[in-house]
Amino acid sequence: MKAAVVFEKGNIPQYTDFPDPETPKDNEVQVSVKAASVKNLDRAIAGGSHYSVSNEVPQPKIIGTDGAGYLENGEKIYFFSKKGTTAEKVNVEKGFTIPVPEEMDFATAAALPNAVMGSAMGLKFRAGMKPGDTVLINGATGVTGRIAVQIAKLYGAKKIIATGRNEESLQSLIELGADEVVSLKLQDKDFKNKIKEIQHETPVDIILDYLWGHSVEMILSALKGDGTFSHKTRLVSVGGMSGDTIQLSSQILRGTDIQISGSGLGSWTKEEFHLLFTEIIPEMFKAAVEGKITIETEIVAIKEIESVWNSEIPAGKRLVITI
Repeated sequence: MKAAVVFEKGNIPQYTDFPDPETPKDNEVQVSVKAASVKNLDRAIAGGSHYSVSNEVPQPKIIGTDGAGYLENGEKIYFFSKKGTTAEKVNVEKGFTIPVPEEMDFATAAALPNAVMGSAMGLKFRAGMKPGDTVLINGATGVTGRIAVQIAKLYGAKKIIATGRNEESLQSLIELGADEVVSLKLQDKDFKNKIKEIQHETPVDIILDYLWGHSVEMILSALKGDGTFSHKTRLVSVGGMSGDTIQLSSQILRGTDIQISGSGLGSWTKEEFHLLFTEIIPEMFKAAVEGKITIETEIVAIKEIESVWNSEIPAGKRLVITI
């Protein structure tokens, strides 16, 4: 069969022949893949920099962690697999598949779930979001951040504040449900003053962060208490696009009712992951079919994988490989 394969960590995936999967085990199904998304996670795994593969023995590996296609009985499904997904056929554990509505195209089905994981899980399980909460999404102009704005609205947020550097994409978030946008291109003092102003007018209940780094340092500094009672804020780290570390003053923790946690593959319980597949993603598929959630994709055929791997994808779009 044909597949997109990395032969050595850090190399560009190649469009090549690869052995067909073996006969599925009792707990598996075989999928004829039609589309697979390419995310920062997949690039990090292919490059060997992701924590999940740090101890793996190097060997030829099909890229990708999720996709969409047909089962042998013709059913359309989305699937998740750590064994690689950008190939003509893959075997997948039955518990990691989700039916796809007939009205939904394969590119959308492949692209949407990861963005949902990165937002709904953080909002629902780490932040414990409730209707009426005020949500600040830091780094909202990327694919997952744009979905987070829409999910926060679906979950009943009273106010949604979005930050980002891409001015055009930032303004477009208003149409997706953001009530206010703040540019990360502002001078540090102006950015912090704007966050302080927002906190004074409508105290922030949840910060969903995709950037980490300096922007989070500024937000935490802006929320720092003054020794009187402070509003409880839950900060959930979902990504680290601006750096893996921050400097955090202990005074911020002592003077502010702030709770910091992370949301990612290693932080979810089995029960939460089960709910993701049985309730959350199906709910979001339904919302997408009804037009309540939209995701933009950049579609490329698998034979073009080598030329597109290091290309810059338009802001806010998810790269999807069709097979």
